[in-house]
Amino acid sequence: MEYIKENLQEINERIESATKKTGREPDSVRLVAVSKYFPLEAILAAYDCGQLVFGENRVQEMVDKAKVLPEDIKWHMIGHLQSNKVKATVECATCIHSADSVKLLQRIDRLAGECGTTPDVLLEFNMSGEESKFGIDASLASKLATAAAKCKNVKVTGLMTMAPFGVPEDELNNVFGGLRELRDQISKESGLKLPELSMGMSGDFETAIGQGATLVRIGTAIFGKRDYQR
Repeated sequence: MEYIKENLQEINERIESATKKTGREPDSVRLVAVSKYFPLEAILAAYDCGQLVFGENRVQEMVDKAKVLPEDIKWHMIGHLQSNKVKATVECATCIHSADSVKLLQRIDRLAGECGTTPDVLLEFNMSGEESKFGIDASLASKLATAAAKCKNVKVTGLMTMAPFGVPEDELNNVFGGLRELRDQISKESGLKLPELSMGMSGDFETAIGQGATLVRIGTAIFGKRDYQR
């Protein structure tokens, strides 16, 4: 799978170039290789190139892969999280990108305490207003921030969003810049330190970096097209 090595190198070079344009250090942005639906050998090919952070959308797939892949891989849960899957998630993931309600955040915190784990958690917001997108509305930010400040077992470290597909650059900037501004507002009002902004995928990650992304979630540009029949 030589193409994975080449793709990873290209993506990392593009990340470095995008950070330099904004006057940031290259290591201020971390790559989350989105491995959902891809086979173990593809993940191992990326791992052999030094990639340690992988993102999964489905809890059971993440858990199954974690059982057989190297233990130093850091798994990020980036998909919508159902309440009945929280226990398995906090036992496996080092970071959960998709806390999109007070109730879910409280459940993550409680079960992490029971399991003795301390995953980082990001608050997911729907900044585009698309009904097809998960995430809480920005108008409810204060309520979610209040719950985040009360967490005892997990650390809320930032925000996450998904941009619409195939929209103009100015709309992407509005979505990503809006999340950054919302993060700053929440941090100022609540006192929470929120260094992480998870935003940007294969088609728009450079724009996201320009707006302050610290975690970019890239799958297709690394692994190729997915086989959804797997």
